[in-house]
Amino acid sequence: MRRVIAFLCLVELTSGILQGYYTPILTDIARHLNIRDGDVNWFEAAQLIVSALAVPVLAKLGDLAGHRKVLLVATVLTAAASWGVAFAPDFWTFLAAWSLQGFYVVWLPLEIALIFSRVHRLPDGAARTRRAAGLLVGALEFGVIAGALAAGALVEAFAGQLQLVLMLPAVAVSACWFAIRFGVPESAARSGGSVDTHGFAFLAVGLLLIMSGLTFMRLNGPGAWWPWALVAAGIFVFIPFTRFELGREDPLVDIRMLRAKSMWPVQLTAGLFGVSVLGAQAPLSTFARTDPAVHGYGLGLRAGQVSIIIGVYVLALLLGALLYPLVTRRLTPRWTLVWAAALVGGGYLLFLPFHASLAETLVNMAIAGVGSGALVAALPSAAAAAAPLNRTAMATGLTNTTKTIGGAFASAVFGIALLSHVLGETGSAAAATAAPLAGYLTVWTVCGVTGLAAAAALVLVPRLAFSDPARS
Repeated sequence: MRRVIAFLCLVELTSGILQGYYTPILTDIARHLNIRDGDVNWFEAAQLIVSALAVPVLAKLGDLAGHRKVLLVATVLTAAASWGVAFAPDFWTFLAAWSLQGFYVVWLPLEIALIFSRVHRLPDGAARTRRAAGLLVGALEFGVIAGALAAGALVEAFAGQLQLVLMLPAVAVSACWFAIRFGVPESAARSGGSVDTHGFAFLAVGLLLIMSGLTFMRLNGPGAWWPWALVAAGIFVFIPFTRFELGREDPLVDIRMLRAKSMWPVQLTAGLFGVSVLGAQAPLSTFARTDPAVHGYGLGLRAGQVSIIIGVYVLALLLGALLYPLVTRRLTPRWTLVWAAALVGGGYLLFLPFHASLAETLVNMAIAGVGSGALVAALPSAAAAAAPLNRTAMATGLTNTTKTIGGAFASAVFGIALLSHVLGETGSAAAATAAPLAGYLTVWTVCGVTGLAAAAALVLVPRLAFSDPARS
């Protein structure tokens, strides 16, 4: 099993590279494509939509056909998209390729399901899954750091040759396929049935309407009525979707499973957690760049100095992921989840009184980061432990889907709250374009409250949920 986990850690290392590599060079990508910086937001929005749609279907296929087989397919698709990103000649081709890179989001849920299917019969199967999840997320966060550092170095070393720089993630993802093909055996468990195409149609329409509405709400502001209509229509679609899924023996999304006392708080937590882990990083960056001498708030950091905050946050994520399986030896998995969510909420609420210096910001982000790292590792493994064996990939995949929806919601709400971004650092241009302090306070309040709400929901989970039988 250690050999399997080692190969899967290579996959998550690559996932981290994908998540960390492009961020430092987004401005260079915008210049390469001859687009405005603001158009880069379309990359995130399009990839979120693809991820939200792909994960439930691929996770279901993993339960049906084999987790390793679907992991190989998702890796091929991600590799092809990564090469497309490297050689895209224009904005629209780049946007399509970038969007399809969103297939990598299903890697971690499939890996957790694969591991759980191999160890669930052991007396400490759930504990082994938690330890593996911590190692996988640790590899992911290490990849984020390595990717960001590599991109920053390579974009300077190969100045004017951005295509060469963009080839590195494509090479890494392509190598992943061989790691999975020759290092990871197939899971033993299978579920019968077929893919619920009618259920997918309902889900696709609902998610597309909601995520499109949230995206356009962020771009057009809350005054336009039609983004609200899109969101409302998307929510309405889930009424017939739920009724349809309840009537099927082999649904795309098992609604009865989601109703279980050990499952719905986990999925709700994933959605609430997505608000901060996917939505709060851009506001933090713009706040750090805001000049306090001009506006009376902000940290006045240069672009390079912002990497200090990002680095501390990612290291805290890594620490939280590695501590998660160790802490569960002292506490039950449920209470570990509760405290992790509370750390996320507490870290962001600390920003309300303490945001005047870099030291205060680093402390706040470290606290939230430790909790976030633990949740990234904990949520898929907790969902796997709470699900029937033939629904593990479905359950773990849904944690990513709900997290993505939470992030899209936060992106819209925070974009409205902040109104604008800092374009300059001094003078009247900065004064006219800087986001208001009230907007940042709103961001931190929402992140803090959603974190504490997740902790409260997790308290309702049965006492020994997610634990091995031996602990009961």
